[in-house]
Amino acid sequence: MTKDTVAAFSELLPEPITGASGPLDGLSFAAKENYEFAGRVASNGNPTWKATHTPAERSAACVDTCLEAGASLVGFTHMDELAYSIIGANAHFGTPVNSAAPSRVPGGSSSGSAAAVAANLVDFALGSDTGGSVRIPAAFCGLFGLRTSHRRISSSGLVPLAPSFDVPGWFTRDLDTMIRVSAAFGIDAAQGKQPSRLWLPSSVWTGMNADLLDALQPMVSRLEALLDPADTTPLPAPSLEHWFETFRVHQAYEIWQTVGSWVSSTAAHFGPGVTERLDMASKISGTEFAKAAADRASICAAMDALMDDSTILVLPTAPGPAPELAASQDDLDVARKAIMCLTSISGLNRYPELTIPGAVVGNAPVGLSLVGARMHDEDLLALASLM
Repeated sequence: MTKDTVAAFSELLPEPITGASGPLDGLSFAAKENYEFAGRVASNGNPTWKATHTPAERSAACVDTCLEAGASLVGFTHMDELAYSIIGANAHFGTPVNSAAPSRVPGGSSSGSAAAVAANLVDFALGSDTGGSVRIPAAFCGLFGLRTSHRRISSSGLVPLAPSFDVPGWFTRDLDTMIRVSAAFGIDAAQGKQPSRLWLPSSVWTGMNADLLDALQPMVSRLEALLDPADTTPLPAPSLEHWFETFRVHQAYEIWQTVGSWVSSTAAHFGPGVTERLDMASKISGTEFAKAAADRASICAAMDALMDDSTILVLPTAPGPAPELAASQDDLDVARKAIMCLTSISGLNRYPELTIPGAVVGNAPVGLSLVGARMHDEDLLALASLM
């Protein structure tokens, strides 16, 4: 039986559950606490949620896919409450250990899934990504992480947060396992198309810290050796800060439509940050949402005009390494905004994003992201395999 050395698991199963034999034979995996499993109540990161919901009638589609492909389910992993955070700390269950940088947070909301993979407790783990919840823990813990295109993979049985942003994703320590797991979901790197345009928008890269730029440059150079010199055309106007605000309002309104009635009808306690965000979400008006939805549509139209299937957008996954465990709530709020200015790019546009490890700043991992056109997830894997 697996021993949890990093406080990653909310539940370790007495014996791994194995399904049919298949392409994932011999691999173990864990699932985040917002993936349903038949006969079990998913906690969604909050004890009151678990106490006020009934056992699932069937398992999440992604869990079934893994079992049917031959992987063995070891257990379920901690997460930020309701998946409404990017830091990885949970007021009820603590903070999983970031094995790659133990003095720093693991990132969230898929904190336990990333921690379990980083500590070599499982071969891969399922997470979910709404505003960065696979990409950021992957970058902070030195892992590969895939945010799939919106609606590329079934979200059936994944507890919703903001449905127009929510997607399944997964973590691995190495690219070969990432390719193998992705293929089980129909994302086949062998079918990926090599792009001809490398896009490093100046509106992103010129604002990054010099240490981060230096750390990521070797990976960027490998990409530039494969493709034509990078296009530095800025992202469509007005600004990343505006994109973040559009994301923040749109997501929050959806979240309140999804969980607001439950929050209002229970005496659930939430930790710092989550409490304030839920309060904010409850106050967003239909008029504010309509404007954010219109702005999102404009952003998507402008991006789709630039993101054909020959283009790979390249970004720092986050603006730096994970915050320290001792960081204040104010500092975490500042970090969250800076992080989500970057993660909102794929989120708003429903694009796939692959986080690649291999760089370090201040003895802590940072990641490089490849972003592809919608539904072209396999192109990211194919390009990564050439780096």
